[in-house]
Amino acid sequence: MNEQERFVVLGRPRRIWAVGAIHGDVDRLAALHDDIGARFQPGDRLVYLGNLIGRGPRVRDTVDELLSFRRAVLSVRGVIVSDLVYLRGGQEEMWQKLLQLQFAPNPIEVLQWMMSQGVDATLAAYGGSAYQGVAAARDGAVSLARWTGQLRTAQRAAPGHDTLFAALRRAAYTERRQDGLPELLFVNAGIDISRPLAAQGDSFWWGGGAWHRIEGAYAGFRRVVRGYDPSHGGPAATPHAVTLDGGCGFNGALVCGCFGPDGELLEVVEV
Repeated sequence: MNEQERFVVLGRPRRIWAVGAIHGDVDRLAALHDDIGARFQPGDRLVYLGNLIGRGPRVRDTVDELLSFRRAVLSVRGVIVSDLVYLRGGQEEMWQKLLQLQFAPNPIEVLQWMMSQGVDATLAAYGGSAYQGVAAARDGAVSLARWTGQLRTAQRAAPGHDTLFAALRRAAYTERRQDGLPELLFVNAGIDISRPLAAQGDSFWWGGGAWHRIEGAYAGFRRVVRGYDPSHGGPAATPHAVTLDGGCGFNGALVCGCFGPDGELLEVVEV
């Protein structure tokens, strides 16, 4: 996968609206869309920071709401396709791996771990169950491939869902300033500050434990912004790191931060 397929360069936007983890809570997402939709203007960017799915019981409705809002925003004169960005979170990464479960050396253990992490809601949304998966895995790779194929077929049958999942990127960042330094880096859950951006790998999804180590500008970025905190510490902001997770999917709020072109956090919206 080349850099263009992994990362999104946001340019020098007027404002950036960054949406934290949703976890299938379509009611909170719709309320947030009502709020920011009335204020989103040409020149703005909208970045969803991953964990769109999983946990909540209305995964398909959540994806449909994302697609519906996308159509509404793109109908505004001056708004273009690249103004809306969707990042891959841990939930989306697990779902992609689940659809390839037949290639795992220990598929039953992998599936059980995924279920403990909340992927069961997404599995149910596309007509599957852990029981079916375990039974297929016990029957062998051919049976398991048939089961994951049925899940992919169900995803494709939902209009726009396949396209949205294919559009997910690993991170997004603003263009460099005149002095050569970028402002903002947007990720799902974490980064490994000992590695360059191109070598982060799955740290974007599972590297949240090292978030407290960000005490300076990582790779020249003024601030790193994430949408999911695995320790559930709530929204937080320091000069170099911002967390936009109010516990959505865990009986908490959905959080959106609005950033200025210089990286300043202008506003936090919670619904």
